[in-house]
Amino acid sequence: MYAAISAARSGVSVLLLDKSLVGRGGATIMAQMTVAAAIAHQEPDHWTVHLDDTIKAGRGLCNEELAALLCEDGPKRILEMEEWGTRWAREDGHIKQVAAPGHSRRRCCYVDFLNTGPAVAATLRRQVSNIKEIQRLSNVAVTDVTVHDGQAVGAVGIDVKNGQVVTIEAKAVILAAGGLTKLYAHNSASANMAGEAYALALWAGAELIDMEFVQFFPIAHLAPRLVGMDPIMWDPFRYKLGGKLLSGNFEEFIDRYGGTDAGTYTATRDLASYAILKEVEAGRGSPHGGVYLDFRHIPEKDLRNAFGPAIERLAANGIDLTKMPVEVGPMAHYHMGGVRVNRQMETRVKALYAAGEAVGAANGANRLSGNAITEALVFGERAGHFAAEHARRTPKAWNAAFAAPSVERMRLMRKRDAKSGVSSIALQSELKSLMWKKVGPFRTGEKLTTALERIKTMQKYDFPNLSISSERSFNLDLQDWFELRAMLTTGEAVVTAALTRTESRGAHQREDFPESDPAFVRNQVLELRHGQLTSSWVPPVQSQQVKRA
Repeated sequence: MYAAISAARSGVSVLLLDKSLVGRGGATIMAQMTVAAAIAHQEPDHWTVHLDDTIKAGRGLCNEELAALLCEDGPKRILEMEEWGTRWAREDGHIKQVAAPGHSRRRCCYVDFLNTGPAVAATLRRQVSNIKEIQRLSNVAVTDVTVHDGQAVGAVGIDVKNGQVVTIEAKAVILAAGGLTKLYAHNSASANMAGEAYALALWAGAELIDMEFVQFFPIAHLAPRLVGMDPIMWDPFRYKLGGKLLSGNFEEFIDRYGGTDAGTYTATRDLASYAILKEVEAGRGSPHGGVYLDFRHIPEKDLRNAFGPAIERLAANGIDLTKMPVEVGPMAHYHMGGVRVNRQMETRVKALYAAGEAVGAANGANRLSGNAITEALVFGERAGHFAAEHARRTPKAWNAAFAAPSVERMRLMRKRDAKSGVSSIALQSELKSLMWKKVGPFRTGEKLTTALERIKTMQKYDFPNLSISSERSFNLDLQDWFELRAMLTTGEAVVTAALTRTESRGAHQREDFPESDPAFVRNQVLELRHGQLTSSWVPPVQSQQVKRA
């Protein structure tokens, strides 16, 4: 939405597409935490200090030019959002900012306990609806970016409502389809983020970078069912109140793995993740594949003071923390990797841009808390601006023949008579389970090799023979098929990159290579060559604005 607004105010017409409802999908609308920006309302701060913190969290792999843009432009975007009506929490006449893990200053803004992401999304929806140059088109799933002579000239998609093929002429294309959390059986984000931005970029001829770095949140909600609340909400309350982590046998267990948690409740996130997964492997997990988080030893008054209005939302979900534990465990939360872009957010394919979580390398091997929404706002604004600049100076180049291969693929899909009996959603479920078990928070060469072999088998034998309904209207089989196509491509990219990086760094943890290796202070780039995924290495992009020892 920010990219659309930015492009429109740069003087061009914009078509904003979403495979669900514009402004209602993705991860932002689910986020209930904070947004990092060095506006210095709470205490002295500067964007270069935010940059230092971001680079430190990135374990040597940040594209420092992109990270610098994120940190320098973040304050502008936060204050612009306030002008547009976002009601950031205030204190003594200024925007209130709080500390978050990894930050050396109190610089994280928020709206309230529950509504930061939804409030940001609502503000942008209002802005989009008031700009006549932006046309919104929901329920259209883009299946290919159309490229001619090395330049993006439009896209092809399918209208989910009526099953019709949609071809789109455009002088520039921005991929802002979020991350890849749907690839994992346990994930904290929207169920519609299946890695399409990465797959569309690869198929169009662009490069991906840092695809091995999937961020897993250690203590996310598994059960009971939680509606309308962020599944990663538990972590700060555990530390603040002393929530106990208990195995499926209701025993504290962190001390089995080299940590001390009983009575202190200060185990680090990486240790907590490791211990939880090992308890599950040993058959001592909770019913939904995690462990228990227990607050029953905390007085109700203290719970209410800490949780605020969230306590009533939990009660509406049937969760009474004074009487019951909840089940928690690691979940796929965010992706540091993504599409490789320059300072203008443009890929190596002319007129093809990316924004938000679709962009890779700004956060290196591990994202600093609070940078995700900032990244969406900053990179969206830049992508929209530079895409509009390109569009204004570019003559029309569309020809229906450019989209013919994609349209023909759709036609052949309609005529298929596959009899395998296996549906796309069934294969999606298998892929998600495979990614979780073999390409999760703690990896080995053996697990990754198994995953890669199975993914390639799915691509070669299973995927072409899936059963698809012949219905026209709301044919979710067809949508699932195209979504699975992207998931398999993106999954292969993640596994390939993880298998090649034989070290542990940031969010990429190899049990068979537990130490970081200085030789791997470099970024991994993936591209398609003659239809095959290939890997190469490049040094991290450095910035003159970063203070060096």
